[in-house]
Amino acid sequence: MKFNKLRLVGFKSFVEPTEFIIERGLTGVVGPNGCGKSNLVEALRWVMGENSYKNMRASGMDDVIFSGSGNRPARNTAEVGLHLDNSDRTAPAAFNDADEIQVTRRIERENGSVYRINGKEARAKDVQLLFADASTGARSPSMVGQGRIGELIQAKPQARRQLLEEAAGISGLHSRRHEAELRLRAAEGNLERLDDVLAQLESQIESLKRQARQANRFKMLSADIRAREALLLHIRWVQAKEAEGEAESALNQATMVVAEKAQAQMDAAKNQAVAGLKLPELREEEAKAGATLQRLQIARGQLEEEANRLLKRRDELSRRLVQLGEDIRREEQLAAENTTFLQRLDQEEAELQEIVADAGAEAEELKAAFDAATKSLAASEKLFADLTAERAEAAAGRNQLERLIRDLGDRRGRLERQLADADAELAAIDGKLAGLDDPQEKREAAEAAEIAVEDAAIAVEDAEAALASARSQEHEARAPVEAARSALNALETEARTIGRMLAAGATPGEFTAVAEMIRVDRGFEAALGAALGDDLESPVDRSAPTYWSLNGSPADDPALPEGVEPLDAHVTAPPELLRALGQIGIIADADAPKLMALLKPGQRLVTREGAVYRWDGHVTGSEAPGAAALRLSQKNRLSELEAEIDEARIVLSESEAEMTHAAARTAAHERQLGEARDRARLAARQLADAREALTAAERASADLMRRRDVVAEAVHQLNAQIEDLGVQEENAHVELEDAPDLSDLDNRLREQQMVVATDRGYLAEARARFEGLSRETEARRRRLSAIAQERASWTTRAASAASHIESLREREEEARDEIIELEAAPEEFDEKRRTLVNELQKAEEVRREATDRLVEAEKRQREVDRVAATALSELAEAREKRGRAEERLVSAAEKRHETEERIREALGVPPHEVLRVAGQKPDAAMPDIRDIERELDRLRMERERLGAVNLRAEEEQKELSDKLEILLRERADVIDAIRKLRGAIQSLNREGRERLIAAFDVVNTQFQRLFTHLFNGGTAELQLIESDDPLEAGLEILARPPGKKPQTMTLLSGGEQALTAMALIFAVFLTNPAPICVLDEVDAPLDDHNVERYCNLMDEMAASTETRFIIITHNPITMARMNRLFGVTMAEQGVSQLVSVDLQTAELMREAS
Repeated sequence: MKFNKLRLVGFKSFVEPTEFIIERGLTGVVGPNGCGKSNLVEALRWVMGENSYKNMRASGMDDVIFSGSGNRPARNTAEVGLHLDNSDRTAPAAFNDADEIQVTRRIERENGSVYRINGKEARAKDVQLLFADASTGARSPSMVGQGRIGELIQAKPQARRQLLEEAAGISGLHSRRHEAELRLRAAEGNLERLDDVLAQLESQIESLKRQARQANRFKMLSADIRAREALLLHIRWVQAKEAEGEAESALNQATMVVAEKAQAQMDAAKNQAVAGLKLPELREEEAKAGATLQRLQIARGQLEEEANRLLKRRDELSRRLVQLGEDIRREEQLAAENTTFLQRLDQEEAELQEIVADAGAEAEELKAAFDAATKSLAASEKLFADLTAERAEAAAGRNQLERLIRDLGDRRGRLERQLADADAELAAIDGKLAGLDDPQEKREAAEAAEIAVEDAAIAVEDAEAALASARSQEHEARAPVEAARSALNALETEARTIGRMLAAGATPGEFTAVAEMIRVDRGFEAALGAALGDDLESPVDRSAPTYWSLNGSPADDPALPEGVEPLDAHVTAPPELLRALGQIGIIADADAPKLMALLKPGQRLVTREGAVYRWDGHVTGSEAPGAAALRLSQKNRLSELEAEIDEARIVLSESEAEMTHAAARTAAHERQLGEARDRARLAARQLADAREALTAAERASADLMRRRDVVAEAVHQLNAQIEDLGVQEENAHVELEDAPDLSDLDNRLREQQMVVATDRGYLAEARARFEGLSRETEARRRRLSAIAQERASWTTRAASAASHIESLREREEEARDEIIELEAAPEEFDEKRRTLVNELQKAEEVRREATDRLVEAEKRQREVDRVAATALSELAEAREKRGRAEERLVSAAEKRHETEERIREALGVPPHEVLRVAGQKPDAAMPDIRDIERELDRLRMERERLGAVNLRAEEEQKELSDKLEILLRERADVIDAIRKLRGAIQSLNREGRERLIAAFDVVNTQFQRLFTHLFNGGTAELQLIESDDPLEAGLEILARPPGKKPQTMTLLSGGEQALTAMALIFAVFLTNPAPICVLDEVDAPLDDHNVERYCNLMDEMAASTETRFIIITHNPITMARMNRLFGVTMAEQGVSQLVSVDLQTAELMREAS
């Protein structure tokens, strides 16, 4: 790949679109300090994937966007594009189809960057790998920025190794190895999680097995409960049927009692009806008397109301007479006003009719003038339209012919150029066909490679089978190791716990308790602790406050009862305790009462459980062991654990040795498999290369033949089209000469346009006069109509006022007559009032007598009603008893029905088949229902004690077992993936070492040559130090300038260091030339003489490699040696601009002039 062009928009100080052309040779960039030269280098590094804003000299990545100046606002985006020439097809396979690769990076403020390769979005990693595979990149040693020489001089040997990696072309290899290591760690993490999941699944499967056993027990209990419930339901059903029969008998008896009580109630009701026949007549008489009295009272009230009403009516009529007088006067005044207004309307109507009669003749004259102007304008406009259409048609025809002639000329030129290109392409295709490879040779090479791949695949399968067997053996050997390690850990943990307990319980102070000096057989600790108790805490040191001492001889002590074993036979203790232990016997609990009576003074018996029987009859029960007994038991257990730990360690060491041997065999087989796979990969690569060469040869030949046919057909068609175009162009010229002249038509059109304008003015003037007169006449006619309507309205109003006045006078006369009649009414009302008072007194006496007769009859009726009510109450009580009997019958029937429903719901059988479900014979005696209920409660409690039962435990166990098998297969796949990743990492490391060592030899040779060239003598060499692994070693530089002794880089002078570092950088270029090299003010520390050497070396590098050099400099000597110069200026503050000049072309032009 070759770098062709760098395009910047809005990047730092380059706000305007700027293109930086990169061509072969030396390209210089010059300009004053701070004008933006280094921004070009940073743009190049940024588009190649630089992600550190610090390396961009910024506080954040958004700072690379133009931040504004005094005259320009800030930008929100920045974009840098890099154009690469891929005509030699050296790009990675994913981008190798295009002749040119365009890599762009665009950043938007606060939204991050977006990479695109040939217009498609890509990851930053893809861009970095693209340039890394081309031995360049944002941080490549070929990008020598300001201070880079100093960094290389001061760098540690490990950092200098990056130069060798660039020379070896393994920068991309490191990235791929890092990716493989990340995948390896992720796979190992997945393996650990799988192991955890597998352990959880195994635990869940064991739990489900227990749940399945519990579910089976649950089902058995449920079956027993179902049988007991069936028997209980059958007994309750039989009892419900018996209760229903008893309730039916009680209902029949209650029905008979109700019939008797009903007869008695009917007799009482008959007597009540006879007594009640007289009451309505008496009540009617009393009601009539009351009604007569009330009617008279109402009449008296109405009479009083009528008198009051007449008085009010007289007052109202007086007020109405006054109002009617006022209304008559108002109507007479309105009638007089109507007459005056009607006279004014008659006068206005006469004036308007006279004006309308005079306007008729004038309107006819204006209408005639308007019609004449309209006809004249229509005729002139029609003539103008005809002339316009004729002119447009003639112009369109001429324009169409001229456009056709131009189009035909352009098409013929294009076709002639296409014909020339097609002829040249035919010649090129014939040349390519002559130089193609023979496909048959490529086919034979591919067949040979296929045979090699098959042999390598067989070898890999054999190695994988051997490795699988070794891994299986290693896995089998790992289980005993884990078991032995777990057992050892458990024993050591128990021993440490007991040791800490013993240490915590040790008696404080300077005296050692006798319990620490005693050894007791296993199982006798409780007996010894119970027998001696707190005495075991006493020491044997005489200086202690309490202690054990020697006192007499044990021979003088009395012997224990016959058959009793002394405790000292199981205890190893100091001699001070021998007499005490000799007087303590070990017995069983059953023998204690018999032997206790045989004890001598001071003797005691003790059981192994800790019960103590003294000679004086005191007995101590065996409860929890004492502290001393516990310490003795712990000491014994600690001794046993020490022996067990030694045995466990021996077993663990043997198991680990076996596992180590198995692991070594596995590692050996893995190495063999890795070698076999390396050979298989090599054979596969060779096969792929052979197939690709064969495909390329066949495709190239076929493509060229198809392309030749297509181009030949295109040549034939182009010739035919060119001939057709010549004929069409000649015909168009003839038609253009015959087309009419447009000047005469234009003159006639202008004259007619003036006529139309004059007619339009006449018409507008006539229309204005005619329409104005019409509007005035119409307004006068509307006013005449309004006057007629107003006259009719006022006439109607006058007639209505006269009739209204007459009506008001009639109503006034009627009111006066009615007032005269009302003045005579009070005397008649006084006579009527006296008559009503007499009638009211007589009516009150009649009502009093009727009321007395009614009260006596009602008293007799109440007695008869009481008797009837008693009979009715007894009947109701009998009916209530019958209702309760019916309810008992219904309840019994419902209970029976409910029992039958429960039988059907719970057992799913009819009631008469319940005994079969319960397992009982029909003629067998039924057990007590309380026993059945107790047994049923017991079974239910037992089932409830099972707790929550998983009835799907067996199904879940099977599902988890299947899942476990799947996970085991996945675990095997993960292990295989880990093995492959490890193999891939080893392969990458091996390839990297080989390429790095080979590159080191070449770089060292080139460095020695360049050092001698730059220093005009002297020697130098490179050394790998600090590690035997080339991938981890550091790079040290030993130099001996002319006349000096050998020394390291840091001991040289500044100029010598700069030249030495340049020699190393250029040695890397000669080993693995990068497509581009940027040198930012590298010549700054050199004098003029060394600058000449530096420039000579640049010329040599540019001539011997394809590397394109971009050199930023302030040195005029360096500027003079450039092939072309770009100048960066900042005419506007904060905005950089780029100008260029080709020095070689300028020199040739000067020589020519």
